[in-house]
Amino acid sequence: MNDLSFPTVAVRESLTIFVRGLRVEAGIGIYDHEHGRLQTLLIDVTLDLGPIAVHGLADTVNYETVAAACQSIVAEGHVGLVETFAERLALDCLKDPRIRAVTVRVDKPGALEAAAGVGCELTYRR
Repeated sequence: MNDLSFPTVAVRESLTIFVRGLRVEAGIGIYDHEHGRLQTLLIDVTLDLGPIAVHGLADTVNYETVAAACQSIVAEGHVGLVETFAERLALDCLKDPRIRAVTVRVDKPGALEAAAGVGCELTYRR
């Protein structure tokens, strides 16, 4: 045995739930030509639940709630900025008291022809 001893008990530091590349068709944009049509958004969401133990679905966040929150924002009508969309989604996620922090990234791939993607990323922490 070497001098480096490993702890006999492992301690969970954090549980992170994520949804990556969720494709949403949304009415979004500030320009006249963006009104009255849908555009693709690619959504990434990371939820920090802290060191909670998970024994079943009731102990964690269901991925479908993130998708449903996105669809609710879309159903509310046209959104001017991807920053606004991201903020609404982040604040909706924080309604779940188990979530300690949320990071939302919204990519609007068709917004700038010469770029692979453009958008924003924001983080809220309790």
